[in-house]
Amino acid sequence: MKCRVCRGPAVIDLRRHNANFCHEHFVAHCEEQVRRAVRHFAMLEPGDRVLVAVSGGKDSLALWDLLVRLGYAADGLYVGLGIDRYSDESLGHARAFATRRQLDLHVVDLATDHGFTVPEAAAATRRAPCGACGLSKRHVFNRYALDHGYDVVCTGHNLDDEAAVLLGNVLHWDLDSLARQHPALPAAPGFARKVKPLYRLGEREMAAYCVLERIDYQVDECPMAAGNRHLAYKESLNALELRSPGSKAAFLFGYLERAHGSFTRGGPTVALHPCPRCGTPTPGDECAFCRLQHRAIPVTS
Repeated sequence: MKCRVCRGPAVIDLRRHNANFCHEHFVAHCEEQVRRAVRHFAMLEPGDRVLVAVSGGKDSLALWDLLVRLGYAADGLYVGLGIDRYSDESLGHARAFATRRQLDLHVVDLATDHGFTVPEAAAATRRAPCGACGLSKRHVFNRYALDHGYDVVCTGHNLDDEAAVLLGNVLHWDLDSLARQHPALPAAPGFARKVKPLYRLGEREMAAYCVLERIDYQVDECPMAAGNRHLAYKESLNALELRSPGSKAAFLFGYLERAHGSFTRGGPTVALHPCPRCGTPTPGDECAFCRLQHRAIPVTS
């Protein structure tokens, strides 16, 4: 197996690209895919203050590493979810990476800073913990970026993640989610710009990148993710990809190029006003995060 670029010994084969790469040219491939993503959707501008949503997993740490390689001034933000040993280990990986690269990592802890953990929120709402987790992280990342002068929030959603979410949205014809699913969401009053520079790279590519670049990451899956329907969507797409390499990319890229605009034209607009507790724009009496916080924190007499 020889590298497509230099004909030296290859370390990875990428069936979707019908190509093999050595270590050096695989890293260059990953850099180019991120560069193309950033350029195609104007995700980042020179001089932007970039905040990377860091979980301690392969995708977010690889993204942080790649952005720094490409010359962006990127800091990291880790949100402590209070998921026992899993959260402690994830923070350890994030801190170790930042220390080795001499990068700035900020930490917000849900329990310390907001009075509840994801397990407590899941128990209080009697709903799947992934919903409380996603809502909390979106709120904290957005609020931190606005409060500390960051221009853009980068998340480590990869091709597999985005294709699985798209499949779920199509299966349920979730029109609002289809309209919002995009690698680059512009800034708006009360909302920071949000981008996904890894959308052109798959999960296997990110794992290989971390192994080759010696990035130690949280390997274990979140113990609270069992039963998450997106894992089933990923398994279905993986089976399809095995038989027809490139299917995930064709599905996601085709949607973005040919169909996404159909879900964003002429849609109803909802009046938003600042949440009285935190200031986040919301159509209701208070934002979803503050409602979750109210339900998760036990009432004491």
